[in-house]
Amino acid sequence: MDFQLSDEQRLYRDSLRDFVDREIIPVARDWEHSGRYPTEIVESMKKLGLFGLAIPEEYGGLAADTVSFALTFEEISRGWMGIAGILGSHSVSSWMIAHHGTQEQKDRYLPELATGERRTGIALTEPGAGTDLQGITTVARRDGDDYVIDGTKMWITNARYANPLPVLVKTDPKAEPAHRGMSILIVDADTPGLEVTQDIGKLGYKGTESCEVVLTGVRVPSSALLGGVEGRGLQQALSSLETGRINIAARSVGIAQRAYEEALSYARDRTAFKQPIGDFQAVQLRLAEIAVQLQAARLMTYWAASRMDDGVRMDTESGMAKIFASETALQCATDAMRIHGGYGYSTEFEVERLYRDAPLMSIGEGTNDVLRTVVAKSLLAGKATVG
Repeated sequence: MDFQLSDEQRLYRDSLRDFVDREIIPVARDWEHSGRYPTEIVESMKKLGLFGLAIPEEYGGLAADTVSFALTFEEISRGWMGIAGILGSHSVSSWMIAHHGTQEQKDRYLPELATGERRTGIALTEPGAGTDLQGITTVARRDGDDYVIDGTKMWITNARYANPLPVLVKTDPKAEPAHRGMSILIVDADTPGLEVTQDIGKLGYKGTESCEVVLTGVRVPSSALLGGVEGRGLQQALSSLETGRINIAARSVGIAQRAYEEALSYARDRTAFKQPIGDFQAVQLRLAEIAVQLQAARLMTYWAASRMDDGVRMDTESGMAKIFASETALQCATDAMRIHGGYGYSTEFEVERLYRDAPLMSIGEGTNDVLRTVVAKSLLAGKATVG
């Protein structure tokens, strides 16, 4: 069991860290508070080839191993978690098209998705259906050689830039169980009836938009059906969300890492009673706990990522990593704020943003409580073991 990064992975991480330190960290706080879209950072990510992370080399992608995939989201989130969201939804959707799309769909979309000339996202969640995806009400009815889609999606990352936007629908609303009637349709951005109606205000996770998307009589050809077969949409979406959970776990590690860095620096520089606050045992205990939990979360995330690289089913491992790392991010951000005292509550310091970004990690890609039940059921059924 090797817990060391390969030379190639280490070099890749170092180049990402240099990019984040140079182009993201200096502007993140000001741009986040002003609501400015990070156009220049997106262009730099294109040049680095990061939009091709999950796309095979034959289509111009990086075909990154899953540990390198995790490193990407860890390092970018260390600078600004919202930027990682732009890349995250794109990568989940690109992975899904690469693994489940027809040859025609791959040839049409993947080369431009790999360069970032096209960006994408994935429209799953609805106003009345988040965790319970089988409860969606968006319907696509067959009309000759076309499908006509009607429904509303919520919290869609990259909605204003996604072209195409894969949309989870019910092609057979009467199917039992419901997942047998669910499919994914790939919708081009200029399709009449597809409208991004509003950006949803958020506590954190800024830098990327989260939108309501309304589909009214959206007509797409039957060739837009992902994989070309009806009834496989939920399985296609859930398989892609395994990479999404690695993504979220890695983002959590990035938040925790930045919280550690900010807390350590502040403990060294801030004085009270004529000595650095890092000399006080209470502060030392918090710093040590941040470091311990951070390293444990990192190792668990890399472990889950390596399991995916081994080609085994790893929904349990990715769920465990996502649960632990996201809870760690929230705790580390909170402890870093406590170490900063009153300044931690100020918008002039980074920990305020980390404190607002961290809670989403326990919600996105499956809430932690739901994932705990998934893990438990897998253990009870003997599909996974610990130890």
